[in-house]
Amino acid sequence: MPSTVVAQMIYNEEKQTLRIVYVSGMVYDYKNVPWEVYQAMKTSGSKGTFLNKHIKGNFEFEKVERSNNHE
Repeated sequence: MPSTVVAQMIYNEEKQTLRIVYVSGMVYDYKNVPWEVYQAMKTSGSKGTFLNKHIKGNFEFEKVERSNNHE
């Protein structure tokens, strides 16, 4: 089922950065996110709920410009 909040998730394992592209078009990189947390989010029933409970407020983030070429 598509998320109403998260349009796309891209994980860079080397940098441990989780890029979230929101349905609104906003793009954020969350830093030092363990692989296990990314996997748990991928398999969660609600990406938005998981994001709010386990990512936001727990990991440093940076707003990035939206681009068509992802890592």
